[in-house]
Amino acid sequence: MNGQKLWTHVAVMALLVLTTMAAEGGKADKQGKKERKSDCGEWQWSVCVANEGDCGLGTREGTRTGTECKQTIKTQRCKIPCNWKKKFGGECKYDFQAWGECDLATGKKNRTGVLKRALMDATCAATVTATKPCGKIPKTKLQDKKIHK
Repeated sequence: MNGQKLWTHVAVMALLVLTTMAAEGGKADKQGKKERKSDCGEWQWSVCVANEGDCGLGTREGTRTGTECKQTIKTQRCKIPCNWKKKFGGECKYDFQAWGECDLATGKKNRTGVLKRALMDATCAATVTATKPCGKIPKTKLQDKKIHK
């Protein structure tokens, strides 16, 4: 009986050693593959182009360089949110302050936006300024009195 237990322990230990060796061998192969992938450059992505109109579902094209790369160009699906301000790039989202006071010289008012979020690889300005017409300028009480006379 003791001889049988001894052989069982030896067999289990041999199995563990073989499993460990096989696992180490697999890691060496994977590291070699990773080194080959490093010959490829990073993906550079174009801006998202909507399939219809200026927002919604679309595609972007990615390119990379490298002599050993199997794939140097690929297309990826993307989405341009329809509620983002297109004036500042459909891939850039800004947090805007309240509108400033009306500039009577220009008849416009301004507000500043700070970059909140950019879609994948988008190039966005850190801050932007929006302008709009002042609208109706309230009359002063002095002007109202002149009209009534």
